[in-house]
Amino acid sequence: MKKIYKHLLSIAIVALLLTPVFAVQVSAQADFGLNQVNNGLDNALSNRDPREIVGSIINVVLGFLGVIAVGIILMGGFQWMTAGGSEEKVSKAQQILGAGVIGLVIILAAWAISTFVINAIYNATSGV
Repeated sequence: MKKIYKHLLSIAIVALLLTPVFAVQVSAQADFGLNQVNNGLDNALSNRDPREIVGSIINVVLGFLGVIAVGIILMGGFQWMTAGGSEEKVSKAQQILGAGVIGLVIILAAWAISTFVINAIYNATSGV
C-alpha cells in the first residue's frame, strides 16, 4: 500500500511541476507571424514592474504549495477511510490530516503576509 501512495504522490508532483512547461501564450491578433509573437513575449517581460513579477512568483509558489497541502489532506482522508478500524492506521491518518491542515493554514498565512508586504512596498514606492 505504501508503494502505491509514493507512486501516486510522485506522479502528482511531477504533473504539477510540468504543467507550466506546456503553457502556451496565445494572441488574438490577425497576423500570426513569428516576429510578432516574439515581440509580444519581449514586451511582456520588459514592461512589467519588478514588484509585480515578484508578487506573481510568490503567488505561483504558494499556489503549488497549497495544492500539495490539499493533496496531503486528501491522502490522510483516504488512509483514514481505508484503515479498516485499525487504531494504528487511524491515528497515522489523523496525524497526516493534522499536518496537512496546519500546513494549509501556514501557507494561507504566508500568502496574506506576502500580499500585505508587497502591497505596502508598491504603495510606498509608487507615491500613492
